[in-house]
Amino acid sequence: MRRVSRIAVAGAATASLALALSACGGTSTEASSSSDSKGGDKGLAIAYDVGGKGDQSFNDAAFAGLEQAKKEFGYQTQDIEPTEGETDADKEQRLVSLAKQGYNPVIGVGYAYATAVKEAAEQYPDTTFGIVDDSTVQLKNVADLVFSEEQASYLAGVAAAKSTKTNVVGFVGGVDIPLIHKFQAGFEQGVKDTNPKAKVLTQYLTQTAEEGGFSSPDKGKSAAEGQIEKKADVVYAAAGLSGQGVIEAAAANKVWAIGVDSDQYQQEALAKYKDAILTSAMKDVAKAVYNLAQSVEDGKPETGIVRGDLKSGEVGLAASNPTFKDDTKLQEALKTAKEKIISGEIKVKTS
Repeated sequence: MRRVSRIAVAGAATASLALALSACGGTSTEASSSSDSKGGDKGLAIAYDVGGKGDQSFNDAAFAGLEQAKKEFGYQTQDIEPTEGETDADKEQRLVSLAKQGYNPVIGVGYAYATAVKEAAEQYPDTTFGIVDDSTVQLKNVADLVFSEEQASYLAGVAAAKSTKTNVVGFVGGVDIPLIHKFQAGFEQGVKDTNPKAKVLTQYLTQTAEEGGFSSPDKGKSAAEGQIEKKADVVYAAAGLSGQGVIEAAAANKVWAIGVDSDQYQQEALAKYKDAILTSAMKDVAKAVYNLAQSVEDGKPETGIVRGDLKSGEVGLAASNPTFKDDTKLQEALKTAKEKIISGEIKVKTS
């Protein structure tokens, strides 16, 4: 049987979550013969969003949380890739299979899992489910893991406004949906509050995720090139895997890119472009995933809306690039903005 930890290990987790996200995990989907709806005695399982593992962003952050839980708790974990053109029923079957095998908690990475998480959670009331980036599933065994992305994006806007020499910056959104509107709104507000003369060019890659807005680096590259042709010298992408194309375009044209979700300056797959990555607007999906696993391990599962923001330290800007980190005036501006957001003096828009 799975043990229940009686010692909080959050401190060790915080240090370890910064490790590189380069390991690979299992993707087996073989189901147990048991159909019991009781919570299982295996460990954490996650099902990836579009783009899958290797996006150097959102999904890889979730995998880092899974790897940390596996290390800390010494239990069996599983992570499963999405399939092209899958339906809500396919997602539900995936989550049900994981719960049936005994995994607990089971996490759907991304808002697209909302319907599937609701259906699976109702079938397995003693298993804790999590969903990242959605707050609509309100069941007693579901944790809605959400973030104030607009706050980190505001800081990204401050950084862009302080770094532009042309007074033109760009925003590339993966899919034209409310979640990504939060990134755009915060970024534009941060830019305008810092440099009213600056112009923000905005482009969304697709109207739906199925069209590849989060999984097409070529689309991201093309969009960024178009903005750079219009004099944008800082481009911020909130586009998952597609953001890699934005970073590539920025590097080729010797302008700045701002990454998203993970510290993309540190990503091995982006190493040859890292000198073009000014910073990244991060949300600590890894910590949220790990914390949910820890809560289940401790016998006190998180449920309801669990929000990460600037005050909790679960959103913010990465400081890996020395050019960014050592810019005293920029860092002073960011510190002031952060303090004002946390105090409520600056209210960041979400749309």
